Amino acid sequence: MAQITAAVIGSTGLIGSHITDLLIADNRYQTVRLIVRKPVTLSHPKLEMKLVNFEDYESLKLAIDGCDVIFCAVGTTQKKVAGDKLIYRKVDYDIPVNAARACLETGVEQYLLVSSVGADKNSKNFYLRLKGEVEEAVQKFPISSISIFRPSMLLGNRKEFRLGERIGQPITKLLSPLLSGKWEKYKPIEASDVAAGMIGAAKKNERGFHIYEYKEMEKLNRKE
Repeated sequence: MAQITAAVIGSTGLIGSHITDLLIADNRYQTVRLIVRKPVTLSHPKLEMKLVNFEDYESLKLAIDGCDVIFCAVGTTQKKVAGDKLIYRKVDYDIPVNAARACLETGVEQYLLVSSVGADKNSKNFYLRLKGEVEEAVQKFPISSISIFRPSMLLGNRKEFRLGERIGQPITKLLSPLLSGKWEKYKPIEASDVAAGMIGAAKKNERGFHIYEYKEMEKLNRKE
């Protein structure tokens, strides 16, 4: 069995932490590389840590070099950046786009990225417009396999407190059965299911550009 080196960007986040755990447990992956801004308190024989200055492209490129697949689940919030949209953009746009560029330049054949349901470069909503711009930029890189994941409300326990999610999760769970047809993509989804779907897509390794929304992610997780 070929041994694979996978890297995770955003490994301390809700989805990223699940991706990391699943990669560690998967025998197909020999090395799990965490690309981080500062050290994390996580230890396992498979793990290696690469400290990166994300504003320095060469630093990010060096960390990605030698990997077979990149999982990018990085993201910030308006609260963390105190409403500064320029700083927000540096995290949610610059990092994933630069990571895709580094994949191309170092020969990484698979790039999997967490975006958002409703991502649209023409949206009037700053967040959705930004996600749409990221998707458009990433798609332009001729990487062998690009997979974009568009979850709606994420379910799961974050390390940080988010009042909106704490209030919204119970409501969206109640409404979820009512969402069907074109509204199905707005169903809430467990962060662990998004992560598992990304691992499943990486295993399939389909060439080209692919977008996964709720239905497609659930299909990836379905046991045949």
